[in-house]
Amino acid sequence: MKHKSAKAARLRNNIIVHTVLAILAFVWVFPVLWVIMTSFRGEKGSYISTFFPETYTLDNYIKLFTDTTVLNFPKMFMNTLIIAIFSCLLSAFYVLSAAYCLSRMKFRMRKPYMNMAMVLGLFPGFMSMVAVYFILKAVGLSEGSLIRVALILCYSGGAALGFQISKGFFDTIPYSIDEAALIDGCTRWQIFTRITLPLSKPIVIYTVLTAFIGPWVDFIFAKVICRANADQYTVAIGLWRMLEKEYIDNWYTSFAAGAVLISIPIAILFLKLQKYYVDGMTGAVKG
Repeated sequence: MKHKSAKAARLRNNIIVHTVLAILAFVWVFPVLWVIMTSFRGEKGSYISTFFPETYTLDNYIKLFTDTTVLNFPKMFMNTLIIAIFSCLLSAFYVLSAAYCLSRMKFRMRKPYMNMAMVLGLFPGFMSMVAVYFILKAVGLSEGSLIRVALILCYSGGAALGFQISKGFFDTIPYSIDEAALIDGCTRWQIFTRITLPLSKPIVIYTVLTAFIGPWVDFIFAKVICRANADQYTVAIGLWRMLEKEYIDNWYTSFAAGAVLISIPIAILFLKLQKYYVDGMTGAVKG
């Protein structure tokens, strides 16, 4: 009798849990489905009376790459891609280097630096954007094609403060491996590049992914630094401009199409590298 009651209680709990998860999944997926359907909608404008489009078309996607008279989406996409790639490379290098040094080396001010980085991490980066802009303006990086350089510096300059997760993963690698390599005559740089990084593929993948996503989706810093330089706009600024009152009627459905397009690279990266991403987080938590 007790066995039957326990089994019934377990079944009831499973039904409740799965029902709640199904509702949450629907709430999460619903906006995504709406954006995808809107990107194929044939009717123009932002106000519609039905959830499902009355007609479907590919013109919204075609318009993004052919109509460059007002908003040059291909140019914005390339700007974002260039900035994201270079920022990703620099940020990943800074983060992994700082994490390795703090994990493997003992030096003066090591603990105070980690405490300071933890405190600074509590403050959002956009609090300093006005000061950063005037610094960039003073050194001549706020006009023309140098805006790309300015954005790359902004995104990668303070990346080393986010060393905590990578350091936690490096702490799980036995230090005896480093000692054996030092005895064999390896330098610290050789240990880092030829031993530690190959053993830390999950956290390298995780760091690269997070370093790429930041510049790819950022709006605040890009808007402040680009200002009215339309030829240097990123996709985040371009999508925002599509929703302004003078463009929204003609560009609303193309905005949805652009939102779908910029999500595809990130989705592909996560799907292909999901295993390494999860392993990286797991190893960091263990550390």
